[in-house]
Amino acid sequence: MSAEAAEMVKSGFLAAVPFARTLGVSFEEIDHGRAVLRLPDNADHHNHVGGPHAGAMFTLAESASGAIVIGTFGDQLERAVPLAVSAEIRYRKLAMGDVIAEAKLGRTREEVLAELDAGGRPEFPVEIELRTEDGTVTGLMTVVWTLKPNKSS
Repeated sequence: MSAEAAEMVKSGFLAAVPFARTLGVSFEEIDHGRAVLRLPDNADHHNHVGGPHAGAMFTLAESASGAIVIGTFGDQLERAVPLAVSAEIRYRKLAMGDVIAEAKLGRTREEVLAELDAGGRPEFPVEIELRTEDGTVTGLMTVVWTLKPNKSS
């Protein structure tokens, strides 16, 4: 992905998802099939044990998955709308400090587009690892997305 395209994804995503802006989510990296986002440590977003609230971590991970979808399939928005189908999160350890979400696309762009081209409604997973600055994995999430074809006029 070109630097210009990456900047368009970043600015467009943060403009379209005000809740991610509210939490202070920022982009570390974005490319086709991979995104890394950061949730800064903020006492206003802590839970009863001093780490980030589960909802904030969910939002970070779901945002990373959405960034990949826009980054990878943004050129297909004229013919299909991306929608989250399901999400499953597993909290493994208390996160302290900033939290980083690294998301990876579970199918290739080519596979998904071939299914869309054949008239299908492709579904594809995005796997997200949540971790602290020191690399400690604090959670894992899977979001299944679809590209829903737009109705013909």
